[in-house]
Amino acid sequence: MSDLPVNLKYACSHEWVLVEEDNLVRVGITDFAQSELGDLVFVQLPELGRQVIANEQCAVVESVKTASDLYSPVSGEIVATNLVLSNEPEQINDNPYGTWIFCVKSDDLSTLDQLMDADTYQAFIE
Repeated sequence: MSDLPVNLKYACSHEWVLVEEDNLVRVGITDFAQSELGDLVFVQLPELGRQVIANEQCAVVESVKTASDLYSPVSGEIVATNLVLSNEPEQINDNPYGTWIFCVKSDDLSTLDQLMDADTYQAFIE
């Protein structure tokens, strides 16, 4: 598989996570996930302001093959969604690590300790 960005954390449900300043958590799907799904045709974004708990389903990506739920890696409030994906879901296929789907503002990042680093995720998907 391709080189995984080492600055990200990875969930067993194939989301990638980037922790930014002020406990902002940016979430997308991995290259492995998008390649397994195939060409994405629709992204159902979570509602802004929605309160989520860690590991709660909050978004959906649909491809020509299937649909897949996305999960929040942390508890908090959905504070941003990538609206470009409503019209251009294929951006995820083109650049999975450069295309985020939603952001969560969290008061508790402790659940991120359960996520994998790049090497562990690489072993997980092999």
